Amino acid sequence: MRLVIIGPPGAGKSTQARLVASFLGLTTVSTDDILRAHVRSRTSLGVQAKMYLDTGALVPDSVTNRLVRGRLSQMVVKKGVVLDGYPRTRAQAILLDDILAASENKLDVVLQLTAHNEELLSRRLGWASQAQRSAETAETFLDRVELHQQQTREVAENYSSRGVLTSVNGMGAIEEVSDRVLKTLRERVGGSLVGDYAGLIS
Repeated sequence: MRLVIIGPPGAGKSTQARLVASFLGLTTVSTDDILRAHVRSRTSLGVQAKMYLDTGALVPDSVTNRLVRGRLSQMVVKKGVVLDGYPRTRAQAILLDDILAASENKLDVVLQLTAHNEELLSRRLGWASQAQRSAETAETFLDRVELHQQQTREVAENYSSRGVLTSVNGMGAIEEVSDRVLKTLRERVGGSLVGDYAGLIS
């Protein structure tokens, strides 16, 4: 299964991606994890990314696409993958389609986590002590949420037209959201995507 989880900052994408990947035995590809690894290693891409991360800005496609392409090129996508927060823009979605097509694969499901801005900000403030974006304020964060929503609108519409998008309410406790996510996957995988995964989601 090739699954994408998208949603605004603070929606819980990484948490749900890890839970789903563990549940189904898939590999997780997280743009945040890749970015942090490059920042720690002080690679050229990491240095570029840090400039955006420190101010709370979204890392541009020119950097993100190179990071994700490099990560996906190291793994066998055919065995299954959960993409966490990628693609975010039309350019990223096009690149992902190209990468998957090169290995004769395509996306099976795109889960879009949704949450109110007030909840997103509350979560963000709760994570402040662990934040990588040291200069980010509440206003900057909400601006980033708004920009993210603008950028992903076209991506979501495209996946919706292809019949692979489904929205999941990301409000509430982690366990509640996980239940909704797995219920959605039961419904989606129970059809043409059954494969070896139907027995796992029960």
